[in-house]
Amino acid sequence: MKLDYNILKKCPLFSDIDIQDIEILLNCLNIKKRRIKKDELIFTSGDKLEYIGVVLSGNVYIVQEDYWGNRTIIASISQCGIFGESFSCSQIQSIPVSIIANTDGSILLIDCTKILTLCPSSCSFHSLLISNLMKVLANKNITLTSKMKHITKKTTREKVLSYLSECAVSFGKNYFEIPFNRQELADYLSVERSALSNTLCKMRDEGIIEFHKNKFHIL
Repeated sequence: MKLDYNILKKCPLFSDIDIQDIEILLNCLNIKKRRIKKDELIFTSGDKLEYIGVVLSGNVYIVQEDYWGNRTIIASISQCGIFGESFSCSQIQSIPVSIIANTDGSILLIDCTKILTLCPSSCSFHSLLISNLMKVLANKNITLTSKMKHITKKTTREKVLSYLSECAVSFGKNYFEIPFNRQELADYLSVERSALSNTLCKMRDEGIIEFHKNKFHIL
């Protein structure tokens, strides 16, 4: 599978690194290119994760399940996004989540220890790679804080309003498309699907929102 360096250039891990330098870096990073199929388990809860993943195409979910099989979507990672960085950097023996392909696509797996260990030449773009990784970790922490803000609301309506409000601010407009279907949004917000559907319909009837599938318009 041939790598598209223009995609990697858009990945925050390689921010401000020239394409020719990305190519040099990858030769030192013990990479693995892999195609994925929809619903494929890329990594399973309990695995030891030593790689940072980059989504080259498609979409993957970070999912947590309890003992009874109740599923919560922790994050949705689309093209140029990164997953597994916190677990691989922490070097924990087993991850508490599963990483699942939501669509067909492809990923790049990068050995985390190779990123954190400077090569003998100590090239400036490798130092920039480490700096970028620190920024990614910080931004992911902010994202998880935002999710906690949504799911700690008392009612389904408050959770939905909190999430849609953040989406509108993030996109900079009141019409946007979210990365979840109904069941996935229910899992993300930690609510029952029926309660979510009822809430959305009531908000539509009240003239607060309009929606079609995963496209929303805040009125």
